Amino acid sequence: MSERGSGATAAVKAATSRATGWWPAYGSAGHRASWTRGRALAAPAVLTAVLLAFHRLVPNTPGHLGSLLESFLPWSGLVITVLFGLALLRRSAVALVALLLPVAAWTHLFGGLLLPATKPGGHDLVVVQHNVSDENTDPAGTARSLADAGPALIGLEELLPAALPVYERTLAPRYPYHAVLGSVGLWSKHPLSDVQKLDIKPAGITEPWSRGLRAVAHTRRREIAVYVAHLPSVRVHATGLASSWRDESARLLGKAVAAERLRTVILLGDLNSTVDDRGLTPLTSRMNVPARGFALSFPAVLPVARIDQVMARTATVGHIRALRATGSDHLPVIARVTLG
Repeated sequence: MSERGSGATAAVKAATSRATGWWPAYGSAGHRASWTRGRALAAPAVLTAVLLAFHRLVPNTPGHLGSLLESFLPWSGLVITVLFGLALLRRSAVALVALLLPVAAWTHLFGGLLLPATKPGGHDLVVVQHNVSDENTDPAGTARSLADAGPALIGLEELLPAALPVYERTLAPRYPYHAVLGSVGLWSKHPLSDVQKLDIKPAGITEPWSRGLRAVAHTRRREIAVYVAHLPSVRVHATGLASSWRDESARLLGKAVAAERLRTVILLGDLNSTVDDRGLTPLTSRMNVPARGFALSFPAVLPVARIDQVMARTATVGHIRALRATGSDHLPVIARVTLG
């Protein structure tokens, strides 16, 4: 290369270096600095990647810390975003390279949920799950909103005796079949039979408590066991997550699913947990969870987690999304279940 050409190339490199600060001459002090600055940002990036990849290894004692981490695991994406911004400000090559680890781990765990919904199929069953809240002041409006979404099945929790006739009257024109046991109910466009109570009551609860039912929906394709359940609430304290009753109830529900004689099962419920939480392993190990969509459902004002779930056995839960707010502190979720 001529001296003139070499000089032009050097000038371009120098101009790029001054303009961006990212591409200093190889071996220069600036080049070395870009690989040494920002090490303090690389450490939390690697830690985030480790927590994402090995969250099951985080102990659940004391305070169910493992479950607490898993309940908010998708939000680690915000941590990655903040670290990325700081790495750009610091012009740190080492931090940016380190961030590839949590980005890869997050994408592996949750990237599929961001993909668009697949096209509806001929054997799809649209279902809605909603905790209507025992403080809902507009049960009629809530029922109309759910029916307008056009699902074949609607699972409801926190049904009060005073509000139940309103739901029955409002949903009856489009949902001629329904079953209610305790505070949970199922409305269906398909005939229902063999309605049974699900015994998912934790041993430590002594007062009357009926929050699970099982019914058989007779669809044109096959008979489906439909479960509606409301697991006990959890509380977040300074010492961690109080979820023992929820976990016990999930184990009982998992046993019921395992013993179910029908091949296909659809579960609709407020499970007070995300599908990543190990507390729901008795269910997620036996059933398929949604493949597309985050559908954050709680709290309705500013939802941070999907604790309202749709799961299925020998069927695929495709896209799930949240519907508009009702009079509840939960958002309804709607999902498309493809029968195998």
